Amino acid sequence: MTIAEKLSNELEKILSGDAWYGPPVFETIDKISFEITYEHPENGAHSIAEIVIHMLGWTIEVTDRMRSSKAGYPAAGDWPDPGAPDEEKWKTMISDLKLANVNLIGIIQKFPNQKWEELTNDDRNQPGLGAGVNYEQLINGLIQHHVYHAGQIGILNRILGGV
Repeated sequence: MTIAEKLSNELEKILSGDAWYGPPVFETIDKISFEITYEHPENGAHSIAEIVIHMLGWTIEVTDRMRSSKAGYPAAGDWPDPGAPDEEKWKTMISDLKLANVNLIGIIQKFPNQKWEELTNDDRNQPGLGAGVNYEQLINGLIQHHVYHAGQIGILNRILGGV
């Protein structure tokens, strides 16, 4: 199995397949009732809507990096404000997150095998800084990022009284 096959399979598994750790990301998000998506728990943690839009931004940023764009923060920022509660906007966020990941999986599947070990286009890739990552590490990092935030969403759902 190629690196592209392994990474795309792993990303698909944690998004909508049979994830080892529990419910896949999209199943977790799809269970969320709109009524709680913009609520914040008492301790001031991010809302579910904020987490979803954050995940979307980083998926798009990683996709851009896979296309050799210079590394940076997502165009809308690390933690963009999702705005006022709006059910249609919430549905669009979910659709956009799914589509962004489908697009990324397509890029992963077509990525040249010899490029996986190359460093991404990141100014921090200079010798001695220890911050550079290669393309394989980039995708593994996003997979871990998605799993982490899916766990947060699941916990917030319970705290806020969701199903």
